[in-house]
Amino acid sequence: MREPLTRNEAYYIYDNAPLYELCSVADAIRKISVKDINVVTWQIDRNVNITNVCKSGCKFCNFHCKPHETDKAYITTIAEYRQKINEALELGADQLLLQGGMHPRLGIEFYEKLFSQLKKEYPKLRLNALGAPEVSHIAKLSGITTLETLKRLRSAGLDTLPGAGAEILSDDIRKRISPAKPSAREWVQVMHEAHQLDIPTTATMMYGHVEQPHQRIDHLITIRDLQAAKPEGSRGFTAFIPWIFCPTGTRLEQEGVSPRFSATEYLRIIAMSRIILNNITNIQASWLTVGKEVAEIALKSGANDMGSIMIEENVVSSAGATTRFDREAMQATIRRAGFTPRLRDQLYNYRD
Repeated sequence: MREPLTRNEAYYIYDNAPLYELCSVADAIRKISVKDINVVTWQIDRNVNITNVCKSGCKFCNFHCKPHETDKAYITTIAEYRQKINEALELGADQLLLQGGMHPRLGIEFYEKLFSQLKKEYPKLRLNALGAPEVSHIAKLSGITTLETLKRLRSAGLDTLPGAGAEILSDDIRKRISPAKPSAREWVQVMHEAHQLDIPTTATMMYGHVEQPHQRIDHLITIRDLQAAKPEGSRGFTAFIPWIFCPTGTRLEQEGVSPRFSATEYLRIIAMSRIILNNITNIQASWLTVGKEVAEIALKSGANDMGSIMIEENVVSSAGATTRFDREAMQATIRRAGFTPRLRDQLYNYRD
């Protein structure tokens, strides 16, 4: 394993390295980090929202609503899950990405019943469900620890835990953009406990809003150090996915926060992710938020994965992300970038 950069070294490289050199170094590191240097992986899953009710008050989210907004609030029914799952399976999906919100009345028993029912009816379907903030919220609502919550969710059918809700792992930033969401420390704690239980997870970063550039580097170092703390043999973080803040119609936009996005800055983030995260194999290009063309370039700047075709996605799309892929377009994009596409599962095993 490569020796980790110090914080000051990472700051210096991020601030000063020419983009071409940075991306070239990241691509060279990719080639010694992944098993097949000519392969770019991708996935088929469906993102189903358990509920749109959430108390977190995230200022970057248009999708959520309050419990009293009865004309908008919903909880997905089993009949609706069946329809969505059957459609996804017909398209080749092997997984359901289940994301909800911090619903003030849905405790651990609700999720145990839901996961158990879905596994009973679809035993081969993987459940990549919730996220650290939801786990923390469920634990508090149910009067149990987050460790016990994870154990019970796993017993009910949870396979993997998404990296959702990380945003920027700085409490100052979190208080400004998601005032009721669990703290950075709580996010780290849940992920650490998941790794202790060998529940594979991913890590994310949403950037380009109110954070300072060095806080992005601090975020990456927190992720790297958390991965270093996992038990030997635990899979820990299987991938890292940075994505940009999409502003359309959000409270942050109303408060005057404009997205600070450029293709070159995104490529710097991808390259720095590959360089700093010396213990995470897979770096994903977020085509949904940056578009196909930039995602292609990211594949030569340190990324080795294109994520899912996303049969369904509601949260980021509601804030202005419009890019769409089907399986043919996904594979064509990967080939156009000079790589061989390989369909994968959540643990990066090839399916084709």
